[in-house]
Amino acid sequence: MPYEAVIGLEIHVQLNSPTKLFCDCANAFTEKANVHICPTCIWLPGAVVQLSGDALEKAALTCLAFGCDISERSAFDQKVYYYPDLPKGYQLSQHHRPLATGGWVDIAAEDGSERRIRIHHIHMEEDVARLVHETEGRRRIGLVDFNRAGAPLVEIVTEPDIRNGHDAMAFLRALRTRIRYAKTAECSMESGTMRCDANISIRPAGSDRFFSKVEVKNMNSVRAVGNAVTYEISRQQKLIESGEAVVTHTRLWDPDKNVTTPMRDKFEGPCIPDPAVAEILMDEKRIEALRKQLPEMPSAKKERFVRDYGLGGEEASLMSAERDVADYFETVAEKGVNARFAAQWISGRLFPFLKEKNREIGEGAITADQAAGLLGLLENESVNAKQGREILALLIDSGKSASDIADEKGYRQITSRDELSALLDAVMAENPDAVANLRAGKKQASGFIIGQAMQQSGGKANPKMLSELLAEKSKP
Repeated sequence: MPYEAVIGLEIHVQLNSPTKLFCDCANAFTEKANVHICPTCIWLPGAVVQLSGDALEKAALTCLAFGCDISERSAFDQKVYYYPDLPKGYQLSQHHRPLATGGWVDIAAEDGSERRIRIHHIHMEEDVARLVHETEGRRRIGLVDFNRAGAPLVEIVTEPDIRNGHDAMAFLRALRTRIRYAKTAECSMESGTMRCDANISIRPAGSDRFFSKVEVKNMNSVRAVGNAVTYEISRQQKLIESGEAVVTHTRLWDPDKNVTTPMRDKFEGPCIPDPAVAEILMDEKRIEALRKQLPEMPSAKKERFVRDYGLGGEEASLMSAERDVADYFETVAEKGVNARFAAQWISGRLFPFLKEKNREIGEGAITADQAAGLLGLLENESVNAKQGREILALLIDSGKSASDIADEKGYRQITSRDELSALLDAVMAENPDAVANLRAGKKQASGFIIGQAMQQSGGKANPKMLSELLAEKSKP
């Protein structure tokens, strides 16, 4: 019997607001433990909870980036089951009245078709502290670092619209892109500012029933999510085919063995309204003001890049995948450089170069002005491709223009037809046998003559123009 997977994701995203969710402590990473704390973070008696307006706005912008409907009234609840990493013993979240509902993300499915993944809701909640387990003598001890406690999170809960590991990865990448466009979060699974849990079940293909689901945690990269989902689908199918039941519980992904392993039973504690945090009111005027802060989103930008700059679909996707890349590309293209040439150079030459140097495109290592200058030299053939690569290496952190470096290094190509013609005449006069072979139709003679001309010019002659002139001169 064929089966299909039914998968929903829960993604926690740490917002980049300057303070924590309910106090004025810095929302910032530091290696030193317990420096960003206050009576509210560690929940001392009498601590006053105050919702961060900046965190609320960033949460709302995140919701709007997905086309969600912002609730006019939302509120916080207490998730009442024991949290060893929160001193008050419960977490403040939005279980009954979330900040937003609805929304969607369109992805390219495994077969290349477009697939829409719906969002059920997005709610705000506080992050927990970090537990550090060490050995002291013969004893295992647990230490708590409260720097992260109270950091502002949004949890994005999808509908069970995902069917395989590819779709899960595509959804996470698209989600990350939109949030980075909105500039409300870093969204790095590797550094922990985005975390994902997957709820996975399988059923007979075509059925509309829901079967027992298994939650998988501990996935620290987009690829790990795809691998974990793929493994868990296979594991559950083997259980069913052998006559065993799939039992609802929570599992961990083991990236070393590429398997999921049992963690604990799945349980849900009660959620009760919290009296300490005031109800959140978001009227339409405030929502519209936030909506106007959103930039052009990646799908719209991709369409515009195809329409206005003549990019191909893949080129437009690459140039719109990250907001910093899109801004960089547009700045270069607006300086008169051929847009398709710019897109191909950025993806094929600049991306690998910056990756090798462990730098990012938006860091200013090579500015858009510098890139446009170099591309201009390449376009008008003032420098050749090899010289262009050498100039690129010298541009990083230099503050100089490509033109200045080309002049300093003597990289300018000879493009004067008169100079090149005189150079060829001299080489042909010195090599009459090669000229005779060329006129006899021997193609290797052409390469020899051009090579000699390049050598005599110190590599500065434009080889394309040399070839064209030689073809003219070799005619009977």
